[in-house]
Amino acid sequence: MSSIRIVRPRRLLLASATLTFAAADMPVALAQQFREPLPPVEVSPAQSRKQAKPAGREGRSARRAPSRRSAAAAPNPAVPGAEAQTQATTPLNSNAVAESASRLGLTVRQTPATVEVISAETMREQGYRTVSEVAQGAVGVTSGDNPAEPAAFSMRGFTNSQINTLYNGIKIGPQNMTSRITDTANLEAIEFLKGPASLISGEGAAGGAINFVTKQPHAGAIRNEADFSWDSLNSFRAHYGSGGSTNVQGLDYRFDISRSALNGFVDDTNTKMLDVSGQLNYRVSDSLKVWGAIEYREDRGKAYWGAPLVPIAFSGSHATTGIVSGNYSNRTDLGAITIDDRTFNTNYNVLDNRNVAQEVWLRGGFELKLAPDLTLKSQAYGYGAERTWFNNEIAAFDSTNNQVYRERFYVAHSQRLVGNITDLIWDADVAGFDNRLVTTLSSSYLDFVRPGAANFPNDYVSLVDPDRGFYGTLTTKQQTARIDNEALAFEDRLKLTRTFALIGGLRVEHIGLDRNSTDAAGIVNAGFPYTKDWAPVTGRIGYTWEAVPGLTFFSQYATGADVSANNIFLLAPTQPLDLTTARTYETGVKHLFWDNRAEWSFSAYDILRKNVYAAAGGQALNIAGRQESKGVELAASVRPVEPLRLWGNIAYVDARYADYNFVGGSFSGNTPPNVPRIVANAGASYRFFTPWPVELGITGRHVGDRYNTDANVVTMKAYTVADVYAFVDIPKTVFGAVDQARLTFRVRNITDKRYAIWGDPFYPDQILLGAPRTYELSAAFKW
Repeated sequence: MSSIRIVRPRRLLLASATLTFAAADMPVALAQQFREPLPPVEVSPAQSRKQAKPAGREGRSARRAPSRRSAAAAPNPAVPGAEAQTQATTPLNSNAVAESASRLGLTVRQTPATVEVISAETMREQGYRTVSEVAQGAVGVTSGDNPAEPAAFSMRGFTNSQINTLYNGIKIGPQNMTSRITDTANLEAIEFLKGPASLISGEGAAGGAINFVTKQPHAGAIRNEADFSWDSLNSFRAHYGSGGSTNVQGLDYRFDISRSALNGFVDDTNTKMLDVSGQLNYRVSDSLKVWGAIEYREDRGKAYWGAPLVPIAFSGSHATTGIVSGNYSNRTDLGAITIDDRTFNTNYNVLDNRNVAQEVWLRGGFELKLAPDLTLKSQAYGYGAERTWFNNEIAAFDSTNNQVYRERFYVAHSQRLVGNITDLIWDADVAGFDNRLVTTLSSSYLDFVRPGAANFPNDYVSLVDPDRGFYGTLTTKQQTARIDNEALAFEDRLKLTRTFALIGGLRVEHIGLDRNSTDAAGIVNAGFPYTKDWAPVTGRIGYTWEAVPGLTFFSQYATGADVSANNIFLLAPTQPLDLTTARTYETGVKHLFWDNRAEWSFSAYDILRKNVYAAAGGQALNIAGRQESKGVELAASVRPVEPLRLWGNIAYVDARYADYNFVGGSFSGNTPPNVPRIVANAGASYRFFTPWPVELGITGRHVGDRYNTDANVVTMKAYTVADVYAFVDIPKTVFGAVDQARLTFRVRNITDKRYAIWGDPFYPDQILLGAPRTYELSAAFKW
């Protein structure tokens, strides 16, 4: 339950007050690639950060491996069954360690949950340019770069801020306030944890968590890489990266810089991105490593806000089929609606529009082995961001004058976040059983200032060839939010047998919110300032059982919690701000077989979320009672023969509201927006081992029907798209100093399918369309 206070002193509890600073080539694969796992506690200079280590007695044997190379050469004989860790690639990347899924250092196969890790190699192979494109290739995940909430995701029936977005395991705030279109060039991996995940990432993870992991230093010879691409929309991307050991004993580095300008298919739309990141790791001794990292990101864009829904009766011969369907009434009654084919490339935004964000990360910490079985890890971090939206955001067709009503909106963010995460890892015997316990203390303080529009200039323009004009007069008001967060978490893995483990955890959290709001004259609005506190308790209990070598069964019960601070700028102080809680039951199986040439996984789940807030259009919210989500997911990948790779996944979800009643109606039984019942991906590639090796590949994606609002009156129709590619690897003899060179030709959306990719429930009068067919040339070099 929440309690009300009048004032709160600004504070931040840090477990560490001092900010201390501290790839090898992988084989090509079309399926999800193996990202060398990140060990949770090892700091020995003989071992790479990326080598996984199991818990318990087996882990202590593994830690005695004399070097990274010898450890990677063969399984450790002291580590049986599921505990055997090698550097071998698995088709579904199940050897990877997902730090956003567990602090125990478990691989995907050892975790009693559905976890997917998509590596940098896979991103390059599949041509994933942004994090949204990566999500579209994951199992059961959809995404859309709606400019109001860029990099929005849908997973297991939940969307947007019901899914935590993490950066190197750190949450910076609700997704619908903080996410940006992000290039993949500087990323080492993206991790997807399905279902309630508050144990690891805190409040907000009812539907799961998605973690972006930047590229890390490695010990060994310096490796460099450079990538370039250009497409038929005149987009370009360029990236340079370098990493390895320096001349200073124990000092390793990683540096990446990327620049891209992605042009949209709609007139005068684009996104320009710059990302510079670097990290130093310094092994002071066999028992101590310190590290430091810095990153600067910037994006500037001219945004596409969607095509307006138009009456079929008005469009006539220009009406389309297969994109949207239904009858719609909002500003005016449109009757049966369509997307007019004359609006495919039409931009209704004002000429002086802009979307801008600048972000800075500072992170640093240490890993200290206090005793053979006791390790302390700590990192302190600071984050700052400035964001601006200055656009015409509403484009709604008005049937009374057959024109498009437009309305402007401005908002800016100034955000500061500081915090600390400290882990104490203890390996021990409990009544003769191997056990690992991780105790985590975390704290953070967030300061959020939000100037926004106090007036909303509007006008009417023609549907075809609109006079876009300019924004007009702007007056502003201001809102602020200050959130402090402290959490204590415990996570444990108890090995009852060599193949059966119990895994569980508990998180106790305090969240405090101070909020204020003033009008255009600077006068404090009624009901402000106000203060709230929440104390959610969340956790997970589950098991893994390797019934036979390579075949692992798992089940879990997990809980999550949100506070309405996820949408705090949309709620009045008089509205309920109770906790939103979620729980999941999940069971499944993960199977690696055929000498590591084939792998499949299956999971079934049942999620219930209570006290749900849902978009009611404009800037209003409804209380939807509860949301129920049940589904299954299946993924598989196989290499029947060395040149051929086949992979596919399919997800089915039945997500519905319950007890969603309001004056004048009910949405009980309706499906939440942007949630397809079916999502499927499949791909195949064949490699010709010629003097200049050539690979040909195709990938396909099917997304089922979705709705754009809780009312479920407009359907975004199901679609199927496919990409094809061909690349050639140029031998080292051609370029001399360049060890690897690859030229790729790719066709995206080869059938030129027109489809609806996303709908913003706050702007229900318009739909975002997917990109048409494009052609791309790229080159990549390593040396």
